[in-house]
Amino acid sequence: MRSTRIAAVVAGVVMVAGLTACNGGKSDNAGGSGGGAGSNKSPLDAALASLKTASQQTDGKKSAEVDGTVKNGPITQTMKGAMDWSQGMRMDVTITRSGGQMPMGGKPMKALYTPTAMFMGMPIQGKSWIKYDYDALAKKMGPSGALLKDQMNNNNPNRAMELLISSGKVKEAGKEDVRGVQATHYTGTLSVSELTRMQSKNVSEQDLKALEQQLKKAGTQNETIDLWISSENLLVKKREQMAGASTFDSTVYYSNYGTKVTVQEPPASETVDFDKVGQP
Repeated sequence: MRSTRIAAVVAGVVMVAGLTACNGGKSDNAGGSGGGAGSNKSPLDAALASLKTASQQTDGKKSAEVDGTVKNGPITQTMKGAMDWSQGMRMDVTITRSGGQMPMGGKPMKALYTPTAMFMGMPIQGKSWIKYDYDALAKKMGPSGALLKDQMNNNNPNRAMELLISSGKVKEAGKEDVRGVQATHYTGTLSVSELTRMQSKNVSEQDLKALEQQLKKAGTQNETIDLWISSENLLVKKREQMAGASTFDSTVYYSNYGTKVTVQEPPASETVDFDKVGQP
């Protein structure tokens, strides 16, 4: 039961923070530089250049309002709130979960994220919050925990764009309306091997190999990433679908870039560590 709860929490982090389901690739090679209007670019080069510009613009905004839904097997989770990535990841969101054996199922739950830990507002053992320390998660969850720690320490919404740029596997899929905003739709599909090979440099080679085997053993085949970029070169929508033995499908909307986000860590007297839940 405890491992199920941890997995659900991780899925929520992945969705709202803008991470890919098992990745947050850093790109040293943009795959195509910006280039001026009128240059003879292939469709791939044009898509890569557009995403590079959008990545830079989105990153520079430092904060945004977010809301979305993730379906992970039998569990559906929605989130709404705001995030700031100016100095490590900070988020203040409200989560609602349904399906599966989930605590607080159907009831809104407050969640706070700092560069070192996440806190779930859940009355338990006389406390108000469960604390998920990233270092502790890394030890508990192995390779996926190590990756989560790295992503939450170094993440922002543009990382999904960086992954597609690094892969070189992206194409424009047309123009669409996203909640009243005209946006260009880009899409790309990556294999498990590609996903794990393009991880942050702060994750060890040993953990990357173990993570790849973990995903393959779970029946994961590939992941499709869809991004919608506004005329202001900002990410307004992201959808991820992972093919495999179980369903993973998440959609996140980003708006009101530059919004002020204040996250205050709960006092230690009101928190209980996740690995001590259920202990006397």
